[in-house]
Amino acid sequence: MKAGNKYDYITRTSFNQGILGQTGFINKENLNPSGIWSLGLLQMTFFYRKREWYAGQFVRKIKPKINIPSNAINFITTILNMQSKILLNVLVRNIDKTFKNLTIKLPTKNKEIDFELMEEFICDMNTRYIAELDIRHAIELEAYLTATGLENYKLTEQEKFALNQLNTIEWGEYKIGDLFEKLNLKFKGKIFDKEKTISKNKTKEFDLPLVNAKLGDNGIMYYGRSSDFEFAEMTIDIVSDGAISTADVYPQIGKTGVLYNAYLIKPKFKATISNLCFFSATIKKSIKLKFGYENKAGWEKVKKEYIQLPTKNKEIDFEFMENFISAIEKLIIKDVVKYAEKNKEAMNQIIKNSQK
Repeated sequence: MKAGNKYDYITRTSFNQGILGQTGFINKENLNPSGIWSLGLLQMTFFYRKREWYAGQFVRKIKPKINIPSNAINFITTILNMQSKILLNVLVRNIDKTFKNLTIKLPTKNKEIDFELMEEFICDMNTRYIAELDIRHAIELEAYLTATGLENYKLTEQEKFALNQLNTIEWGEYKIGDLFEKLNLKFKGKIFDKEKTISKNKTKEFDLPLVNAKLGDNGIMYYGRSSDFEFAEMTIDIVSDGAISTADVYPQIGKTGVLYNAYLIKPKFKATISNLCFFSATIKKSIKLKFGYENKAGWEKVKKEYIQLPTKNKEIDFEFMENFISAIEKLIIKDVVKYAEKNKEAMNQIIKNSQK
């Protein structure tokens, strides 16, 4: 196996196709092949694995005994997940026996499994789904661009200058602890019960994002009640301890609390959304390769690290940060806006046809 190749690390979660993250080669004995299903024993969810993978605890491997055409995989996956309710009603120790005794129904032709019908069915469903998805996304995208003003992607002269000066601007080194302070946000409730105090879904009741050792999703995996947790706005989230997420850094613009294995730092200067994003990126660049699971990214160590920032007259050039981030946002949104404009006419035609 060549260095740098990645393997999916699968856990019992039903989110993100069961993928917690990626890992390098660990050992051959525990490496699972592609072309089989994983079964997470939390919500009894089946996922087809297209890549070789490693697994955490409470994950089963489901290997087909027959050759299944690739276009029928989604059909079989759906059939398997229809058995989840049955599996959820038995104890974990009885899962293997229960699964082996399950009976499923599949389309047949001449007393053989009709994979061709499955392929046609999935193809037809995909076509319909994509068409409906395009309509819904196009409507949501247009509304979002209008509400945020992002439909205007024309660069100002200052933004053009910032892009052109990126490689020639002066940079200075600054200690993280001189620019930020760690917030000691606490749980205000009397008793913490994971089943009752937090939720994986944001609701009217569980309205407060909570940072923890989360890879991706801006570091948010759980939500709590605003009345149960202290919170802050315009902060930066640093993951202190996680198998693969240690030293990940995320800007937290809105109200955010702390769950565990992460902390929030507050700038000692007046922060804007743009410079908060800029600082998050440069902090991560500074610390990500220095810390890991065996070397936690605690604040006492992180605050002593240095970051590089654009300077002007020996002071931090906040104006450059603002223009640079704004320019990057416009360059990214430019293709999105053009996509929305290109598909607007087609979307309207699909709506007219559907009304007929």
